[in-house]
Amino acid sequence: MTADTMAVESRQVRVSGKRRRNFSYPTWFFVPAAIVYGVLFLYPTIASLFFSLTRWTLFEAQFIGLENFAQFFREPFLIKGLTNTLIYAFVTSGLKVVLGLLLGVLLTSQIIGRGYLRSVVFFPVLVSTIGVGITFTVMMHPTQGVINETLALFGIKGPGWLTDPNLALLSVAFVDVWKGVGLATVIYMAGIVSIPQEYFEAAKIDGATAFQNFWNITLPLARPATVTVVTLSLIGGLRSFDLIWAMTKGGPGFTSDVIASVIYKQYQAGFYGLSTAGNVVLFVLVSIIMVPLSVWFNRREIEQ
Repeated sequence: MTADTMAVESRQVRVSGKRRRNFSYPTWFFVPAAIVYGVLFLYPTIASLFFSLTRWTLFEAQFIGLENFAQFFREPFLIKGLTNTLIYAFVTSGLKVVLGLLLGVLLTSQIIGRGYLRSVVFFPVLVSTIGVGITFTVMMHPTQGVINETLALFGIKGPGWLTDPNLALLSVAFVDVWKGVGLATVIYMAGIVSIPQEYFEAAKIDGATAFQNFWNITLPLARPATVTVVTLSLIGGLRSFDLIWAMTKGGPGFTSDVIASVIYKQYQAGFYGLSTAGNVVLFVLVSIIMVPLSVWFNRREIEQ
């Protein structure tokens, strides 16, 4: 290697390194984001952990250790709220995944009125959650609601959708699915549209049926959309409050209470330390479910 060649290569390395330095972000560039993250997330999280160990009011705080957590797990209605939260989250997320996928496949196929149907499916997402809750509360009235009156026309006696302890939580869950399935559908539509058409053309040449196309092409290649829908739906279900409060306020009794509504009731009753402990329990519950799930999803994506 000649001296001229070595000089050229050395100059190229210096230029390349200089370009990398010019395009790399300086450390201070991240300071504003770090401040926002610390103020809006880190500090409230640490403060919640501290106040969950105290019996506090707006003016004072008395340290009591883990007593709030011990009381939380001793109270039957609090355990009921924890159980209902898990049921609600898995029912709503499961139905959103299944219905969102089916609607996504339907609304990306060549059907009449496809644009109009897409608007109809997505419209509930744009409506106020409280408005949806109030509307369905009226519709699900056991004697005067339009749902039971419609069933009565066919000789069917409708149940107490929101007054029957066995149906109240599931009734709210189905309303949640009706409102949120439009977002899941849009995510699936984006995932399905991004699948290269060459796969379907090759399958058509091989004589594949519509179900085989769905099972062997659409379902596997729409996996990123499935991951997104599962993640958003589970987190939303675990944190759900507004729709449940608008429709049942946790009733009848405590049969449709979730952790968020129990926490709100404890705040209303003045048990601030206990309700803060409930917030910590909810945070831990979401983390225990979502962190391993995210790791599993990422591992599967790397393997594929």
